[in-house]
Amino acid sequence: MSIEGARLLRLVITPDLAGHRLDKALSTLAALQEPGLSRARLQALLSEGQVTLDNTPLASASHKAKEGDVYTLTLPPPEKAEPEAQEIDLNIVYEDDDVIVIDKPAGMVVHPAPGNRDSTLVNALLAHCGATLSGIGGVARPGIVHRLDKDTSGLMVVAKNDVAHQALTKQFADRSLSRTYNAVVWGVPAPPSGSIEASIGRSVKDRKKMAVTAKGRYALTHYKVIEDLGSAAVVECKLATGRTHQIRVHLAHIKYPVVGDATYGGSRRGKTGVAAQKFPRQALHATALQFIHPRTGKLRKFTSKLPADMRKLIKALEREISQ
Repeated sequence: MSIEGARLLRLVITPDLAGHRLDKALSTLAALQEPGLSRARLQALLSEGQVTLDNTPLASASHKAKEGDVYTLTLPPPEKAEPEAQEIDLNIVYEDDDVIVIDKPAGMVVHPAPGNRDSTLVNALLAHCGATLSGIGGVARPGIVHRLDKDTSGLMVVAKNDVAHQALTKQFADRSLSRTYNAVVWGVPAPPSGSIEASIGRSVKDRKKMAVTAKGRYALTHYKVIEDLGSAAVVECKLATGRTHQIRVHLAHIKYPVVGDATYGGSRRGKTGVAAQKFPRQALHATALQFIHPRTGKLRKFTSKLPADMRKLIKALEREISQ
């Protein structure tokens, strides 16, 4: 299938590249015609079916190149640097000329990234707020001063102008902005309340994941059990810092991972917690948010009840322990 605006590169395997891995051979040849095209980019194009031999797509980067084989590499046109506005329904909790508070559903990505170029919160905000959003024209996160993971639901505040953006960013830095989450975790934490103080950084074993590491950035999470569900518990977490995946990493670190969190060990097998075993996302919701309004200087507080899927999960676990 042709791609509008795409360019085709004809790559012939030379004797010196015969027997090499296909990704290495093709990236070497492609770089002669397209300087700057990296091996990683070539591997991505392979996985996307953009490399063909005799009109047959090849996806294996480790395939051995043969002398004289002629490959066709399709280079899709570059994507636009700025996200596009899209009309997407938003659950708006509060809005004025400076800020907008959103109750984000699980499954929505906050900002565009490779693999998620549209249908994000940023795309929706661009349509809803237009050119008033802070940061328009530069980064792909207009007005975004903090984010929630794709499968985490709940409250977020977004700045609608540069003054509000700077003020909210400062509040994150000095920790005057407060965020509270509810999570369903495996097991019942002991003690039932406490603080998790452990630095978080990129995992040495898997760079796509975060981990507790001595070389990471300082991180502090306060928690307390608000309901004992036998095989699981509902836990309230308050962030004192804002590291990537902080709550998920910290709870997994103390051996009480969030239910449904496949990345940080949230799956269990057994006769109890059956509903939790099948839960399709991390059971984590941003339930409360408070900040000082950047224009009025007044403290604003917002709350959000648990979404239907988490309420259903808790009810199912309650039924299990009552039987």
